[in-house]
Amino acid sequence: MTQIVTRDDREKQFIALASVVAAAGLAGTKLCVGLVTDSLGILSEAAHSGLDLVAAATAWCAIRVSSRPADLEHPYGHGKVENLSALFQVLLLLGTCVWIAAEAIERLVQNRTGVEPSVWAFGVMAGSIVVDVVLARKLYRVARKHNSQSLEAGALHFSSDIWSSGVVLIGLALAWIGDRAGLFWLLHADAVAALSVSVIAVWLSCRLGRKTVADLLDEVPPGINDKILKAMYLPGVRRVSRVRVRRSGPKIFIDAVLCMEAGASLSQSHALADAIEQEVRQILPGADVILHIEPNGGPRTQG
Repeated sequence: MTQIVTRDDREKQFIALASVVAAAGLAGTKLCVGLVTDSLGILSEAAHSGLDLVAAATAWCAIRVSSRPADLEHPYGHGKVENLSALFQVLLLLGTCVWIAAEAIERLVQNRTGVEPSVWAFGVMAGSIVVDVVLARKLYRVARKHNSQSLEAGALHFSSDIWSSGVVLIGLALAWIGDRAGLFWLLHADAVAALSVSVIAVWLSCRLGRKTVADLLDEVPPGINDKILKAMYLPGVRRVSRVRVRRSGPKIFIDAVLCMEAGASLSQSHALADAIEQEVRQILPGADVILHIEPNGGPRTQG
């Protein structure tokens, strides 16, 4: 089957590839400066950006696969690949958190500082924040436009980098002040900043992980079923005996069984079904809606 790449698919793939390139540049720069200054905060940020690189590459691959059309083996399409890629990103985040926290605690326990704040350290972190802000905003915009969980996960990654980079900057500044003012206890601010980075990453992991698992298990957001059910009760519908909602990547699928009022003709039932589909898509734009029409007296299980 020939895959047709739509304009929307190209836009998603382009921003995903751009995030891969940006993450690679940030990770490399932070790693070099972190090794020169021996700053755990910057090294933790380099690891964080390295994680962003892997996550961005995973998202780019997932978006390419998820855009494939449905086939006999995947009747709902390949959208779940985006959910799986988001789950993979969560596991990577948690692994990075463990490494950062362990190294920071070791430095605090052993009273090791070692950080050498420099103009390069401050410059790379400030530049990182600017790049992260631009990427996060663009990723969020495209993610909302195309309802893409992979791009949303990428945007969350870069958003967390903004906060964690700010924390590292504060840690470097305090270490610089402590070195010049003789307040040596401030030299531990870098390790404390690294611990803060890990806390931010854990929070991000939990937030993204909860949403990813919910989508993989086809969990419906609270209130959505009630809204859909209410939208289906147009004049001429006697009852709705079943509503099922599932999400596959950016695509939402809805199937329902409707029972029409007595005496409704085939053409009237068809027109009413079209009107119901439009009402449902007002609630969930772009949803794939399948309605099964039953004559009056069908099974009564919901409504």
